[in-house]
Amino acid sequence: MAQELAGKVAIVTGAGRNIGRAIALALAEGGAAVIVNARSNRKEVDDLVMGIRQAGGGALGVIGDVSDPDQGKAMADAALSHFGRIDILVNNAALRREKSFAEMDYSEWREILDVTLDGAFHCTKACLPALRQSGAGAIVNIGGLSAHTGAANRAHVVTAKAGIVGFTRALAHDLAADGITVNCVVPGLIGTPRPKDKPEPAHHLTHGTISGERGRPEDVAAMVRFLCGPAARYITGQAIHANGGAYLGG
Repeated sequence: MAQELAGKVAIVTGAGRNIGRAIALALAEGGAAVIVNARSNRKEVDDLVMGIRQAGGGALGVIGDVSDPDQGKAMADAALSHFGRIDILVNNAALRREKSFAEMDYSEWREILDVTLDGAFHCTKACLPALRQSGAGAIVNIGGLSAHTGAANRAHVVTAKAGIVGFTRALAHDLAADGITVNCVVPGLIGTPRPKDKPEPAHHLTHGTISGERGRPEDVAAMVRFLCGPAARYITGQAIHANGGAYLGG
């Protein structure tokens, strides 16, 4: 499978850290040139871009808020200007907050949907003309376990991630004739670093994996890489869980 993505160009949103970073690295290891996006942390982006380039890959960092359609278009334009094509789009950027529905105001609800769901819409629209020209385009949307199990204090996050699954299925129908596959990878119970002031989400404490272990960002990234490659061209419209059986274990 080494270099199965050679000659391809990928955009990964929210790629500065954790799962997004692992996805960008996995696609670069597969031979793709990668647009590394983050909303504001330039250092994280620059460090990742430098690492990919030092390993012999192609990368470009783009700071941009995916909830802004103009910034989404600017990211696609940067990819085309620098690399000349777009073959892969990974809609990973998301916000995850916890607050009871009774205390949540509309601006807090809207903030989550703006980034997670509307951001995927804006980026897909911006990249679509180039993806259609690819001949073997791939869109991978990153979902969430709580969209399938539900979770307390996460009405906005659960709704946004459930919308991502619906978006995936609808796009798979709309874009099949263009040779574009569209799938959703659903991580669950992944061990990622968290700031001291942001504890692990409460719903993680009510679920366990049947494997008995937490996953790594690289476990999710491996599935994304596969879905972007030539061996997965017959897979589209699917929500694929990478969670050690957490969805089964309850």
